[in-house]
Amino acid sequence: MITTAPRLRIRRPSPTAAEFTVTTLPPSTLSLRLGRLILLVLRIVLAAATVLLLHARWVGSTLAGPRSRPSTPPPPALSLSAALWCALDAWERSPTGLLFAAAAARVPLPVLLSAGAAVFYLVGLRVHKYESLLVLRGLGVQTTESPSTYFARAATRFIPTEKIQDIFVNEAFRGFEVRYYLVVVVEGEENVVVVFPSLLPRRKIVETVWRGARECLYEGRGEEKGQAAHA
Repeated sequence: MITTAPRLRIRRPSPTAAEFTVTTLPPSTLSLRLGRLILLVLRIVLAAATVLLLHARWVGSTLAGPRSRPSTPPPPALSLSAALWCALDAWERSPTGLLFAAAAARVPLPVLLSAGAAVFYLVGLRVHKYESLLVLRGLGVQTTESPSTYFARAATRFIPTEKIQDIFVNEAFRGFEVRYYLVVVVEGEENVVVVFPSLLPRRKIVETVWRGARECLYEGRGEEKGQAAHA
């Protein structure tokens, strides 16, 4: 299995900080590493084939032969760009390169560009999702949601402690089942902030994160109030 049901990972780098991550990535095993390696190779092969098809159409190669370009010997000190240029030239003159050029020439340009964009989108899709809640005592909390593709950045939001009114577990109906989710009530905002909004882990995980977040965020406040009263 490459993915699994949402599971919880807890990291405590210090007594005043805790990170709760819900992910669909299974525990690392040999079969999982092998499956991810095979998937990576397929992504690379598919992306490379798409790039070569688009390049063949761009340079206007045909079945009759490659585009006319004087084949000059590479300079003594061969740079990386010159090496790639020579390799691409050799590819265009090879039988496989001519086959790619012929295939690209038969496809209308709008169709080829649309198909290329779709392939790059599929190649960039993430297999696993993760959402995390970072709690920093005295500072606040930060929520992070992984993007759907590798081409986008993770969505993060930081909520200062003075803006947090409460953190609690709520329940709602989703279809014919009751789902529990963690929410943060922010001062001055009409809507609450839902933690783990896409994955919506099971109740046990939500309650574990709720207890851990409140413990990390508010632990010691009672002692500080008691000391202030005695003073």
